[in-house]
Amino acid sequence: MNMESEISFVEKQYLGRDYNRISIRMVMALFCFAAYYFSENDDNAELFLVVGFGILIISVIMMFLMHFRTTVKNKSVILDGLWTTKLVKIDLNSIVKAERQPYSKFFINNPVYNLHKNGTIRFYAGGKDAVHLHDKDGFVYIIGSQHANELLQSIQVAMKK
Repeated sequence: MNMESEISFVEKQYLGRDYNRISIRMVMALFCFAAYYFSENDDNAELFLVVGFGILIISVIMMFLMHFRTTVKNKSVILDGLWTTKLVKIDLNSIVKAERQPYSKFFINNPVYNLHKNGTIRFYAGGKDAVHLHDKDGFVYIIGSQHANELLQSIQVAMKK
């Protein structure tokens, strides 16, 4: 069996592609450009222009900066993050229940990778929904996804194998 047939789901999530965060950065850049425009003979007016362009450049760079990759392969879910993060492998043999739920009740959520809090382990970069994996040991893995239905289906298929 070749390597490609074993992989049933792959999703890459990027840091700068969350619409709420993009909106916040664009409002900040527009504020800087407006402050530059309305400050006529101020010595620091150029600073607003530089900061506004800096925010735009950083936003474009962040759109191509991958936060983590989710892969369902060989009865396991593999989460691989940025440069120095550890690879997380969730064995689907230890999963009791898998379900799709909203990631959070909040409107704006921070991106997280392998955040342990109150018996849950969270992975999130963007999207509204998440797949909740309940472990035999009582842990709940919450994997935020922009394609939560496809992720859940591939996990359920892998669990049946």
